[in-house]
Amino acid sequence: MKDESTRDLLLAVDGVTVDYGGFKALDGFSMTLQRGETRVVIGPNGAGKSTLCDTIIGRVRPTEGAILFRGEDISALPEQLIVARGICRKFQAPGILPSLTVADNIGLAARRDRRWWRSLGFGIPAGEQAIVNDILEQVGLTARRATQAGLLAHGEKQWLEIGMVIATGAELILLDEPTAGMGPAETRRTAELIHSLGDSRTVLVIDHDMSFVEQLGATVTVMHQGRFLAQGDVQAIRNNAEVASVYLGHTA
Repeated sequence: MKDESTRDLLLAVDGVTVDYGGFKALDGFSMTLQRGETRVVIGPNGAGKSTLCDTIIGRVRPTEGAILFRGEDISALPEQLIVARGICRKFQAPGILPSLTVADNIGLAARRDRRWWRSLGFGIPAGEQAIVNDILEQVGLTARRATQAGLLAHGEKQWLEIGMVIATGAELILLDEPTAGMGPAETRRTAELIHSLGDSRTVLVIDHDMSFVEQLGATVTVMHQGRFLAQGDVQAIRNNAEVASVYLGHTA
């Protein structure tokens, strides 16, 4: 019988190297995520954070090592099959459809029949309308449901795309710098939104804003030059002399 930690293991990045002709964007990197966990990955520019997301979602193939999702090696699967398995990524720049309304953007993401000719002509099915309404409330955009997405403020566009990722039903959500371009109030709201997911989703956040990282209150994994450097709560990371020298820019 598997122990509890094994049973709750959702994602394992196992000794992954991504080698671009001698440059190792990831260099034997390993980490695990438990079901319902929120994890933050930080590191200086070039640390390999985005490559990590690219490898998990299937845009980049590991040179060595493996990505295991629910115990299955997904390293060789195409991106669309990895998404179908239950992983969805939000990029730094919002990927909304600007000419559609806020509600229709979320409605498209919620469609279980993903064939475009069915998704773009029949409105939101009744069975998925409740999902749309719940997500609009969760991301704070109920009052903007009929607004064209392209007319939203920057922070609202970020929240809309987070809502779209939630609507896919993915068990693992990858958020690549979700607070990029946001002010302090929008950043706080984004942290609250991620908190609102509770343990219903597993969330991997890539960010560099330490104020935002502190608000999330999650375990932090630090990367440096494609390698695992340190892991712990925010205070432990701040007190780590090696992290201070390579990421925070000063010596302890």
